[in-house]
Amino acid sequence: MSTWPLYEVFIRSKNGLQHKHVGSLHAPDASTAIENARDVYTRRMEGNSIWVVPSKEIVASDPEQNEEFFEPAESKIYRHPTFYDLPDEVKHM
Repeated sequence: MSTWPLYEVFIRSKNGLQHKHVGSLHAPDASTAIENARDVYTRRMEGNSIWVVPSKEIVASDPEQNEEFFEPAESKIYRHPTFYDLPDEVKHM
């Protein structure tokens, strides 16, 4: 007996916002995974967009290499827009 592939599910709650990981599920294909994700993760109108991604396609950094992998970002403050003033009209930034 073969098992169905595992999919990671991402939901966007409103237009203009990012998709957020909400969980995982097994399904025989991507179309069924989207339908199942809708039924499981948006029962109370929580979202307006669903992404499903096969778990085997996700590549992650190695937590044991965090220090050397992320250290260079600390010296590049221009990558962090914390010193910019945003107008009130800019939403969801």
